[in-house]
Amino acid sequence: MNSAPASLLAALPFAGLLLSIALVPLLAARFWHHHYGKVAAFWALAWLLPGALAFGVAPVSHGFLDAMLLEYLPFIILIGTLYVIAGDIRLTGQLSGTPWGNTLLLGAGTLLASVMGTTGASVVLVRPLLHANAHRKSRAHQVVFFIFLVSNIGGALTPLGDPPLFLGFLKGVEFFWTGEHLWPMMLSVAGVLLGLFFIMDWVLWQREGAPRSVLVHCSASARQSGAASKRLGVEGGANVVLLLMAVALVLGSGLLHKRAPFYDAAEEDAVASIAVAGLRVPWLQVLRDGLLLLLAFISLRLSPLAQRRTRGFSTAPIVEVALLFAGIFVTVAPVIAMLKAGAQGPFASVVLGVTGADGEPLPLRYFWACGILSSFLDNAPTYLVFFNTAGGDAAALMSEHSVLMAISAGAVFMGANTYIGNAPNFMVRAMAEEAGVKMPSFFGYILRWTLPILIPLWLLAGWLFVA
Repeated sequence: MNSAPASLLAALPFAGLLLSIALVPLLAARFWHHHYGKVAAFWALAWLLPGALAFGVAPVSHGFLDAMLLEYLPFIILIGTLYVIAGDIRLTGQLSGTPWGNTLLLGAGTLLASVMGTTGASVVLVRPLLHANAHRKSRAHQVVFFIFLVSNIGGALTPLGDPPLFLGFLKGVEFFWTGEHLWPMMLSVAGVLLGLFFIMDWVLWQREGAPRSVLVHCSASARQSGAASKRLGVEGGANVVLLLMAVALVLGSGLLHKRAPFYDAAEEDAVASIAVAGLRVPWLQVLRDGLLLLLAFISLRLSPLAQRRTRGFSTAPIVEVALLFAGIFVTVAPVIAMLKAGAQGPFASVVLGVTGADGEPLPLRYFWACGILSSFLDNAPTYLVFFNTAGGDAAALMSEHSVLMAISAGAVFMGANTYIGNAPNFMVRAMAEEAGVKMPSFFGYILRWTLPILIPLWLLAGWLFVA
């Protein structure tokens, strides 16, 4: 669409999809399990059909293709590739399902997330966490803190960690800038959460009678001999190489993009982009996504699905993410367009609210505005909206770092506030439920975990590091 919808009514399908994700699994779990894709399609059509009548078929169909080809497709190809490759990387040896062992695993995952991305770290480590604690009665809190730390907060130190930071990198933010300025806040927040997790896990562990640790993911040779080594190791070395190649491919495409700014979807140069259904798709995106699919194909050739299923691999979580986020990307498009309209759009109060009466930006308000919207919208475009609202000049924002720091921290950290705040959240939840963990509902997650734990932590972190 060339212009933003003038009415907040255009946001109703997105709100309806969010409420469906929150309520239908509680009220009609069996129906949801079999028909969640149809529910997502219903809400997508609830925007597309009335939108076509109100704005015309051409602009709405153009907006739909733009969301699918330029935003959703790269998103799901990256997420799916990481899921396929990382899904066959297995830790071996004895993992301790004790408070100390679990805390160390979450801490390691938090650090890894900035290197291999929150999605890659989540897929690699959530299964070992679930298996190591299969004997435990209380496991939901372990997955929730895993979402907090590994799927979100841990991705704050590099552009590889989380998509909003990668977009900032493409816009001119230096690669090491986020790590240099966010590490005190990130380590403080992660330290508080790890300490709280240890106390909670210890109390529940003691109530369960402090059961002994269990053996998880023994190597094939150890299983055949009936013995098991306590030394930790990694199986699926070829997939480790493929995972590193995927990370390098994403980073390389970003570096090329920065060095050749003409790689832009809006650029009409046929050399820089390819015409697809009336859109200009950058050839660099096509090349990157094609190579990512090739890496996924190689991974599946090395270890086919049938072989993976014997080790607990399932395609159900990534299918659920793919279908639901397709609906989210379609229905969130008019919401993002209204935000981008700035002071002239329906969300003018949000955009104007981050600026003081003297016209100066207010970092703490940027932190909360970007964070709260990132909890429910796609945090990558939300980051861009506030990045541009703050002036859009990377050099200027880096020199006066408080606003850029506030936008970056809000987009990355507060993705943990809801299941849909970041794609790995939903995927980890689906994998945990498939493993038999009774996870809190959409609203249960917010009421039992976000409000009493994260919100006070964001208030403290904002006061200490942003204000």
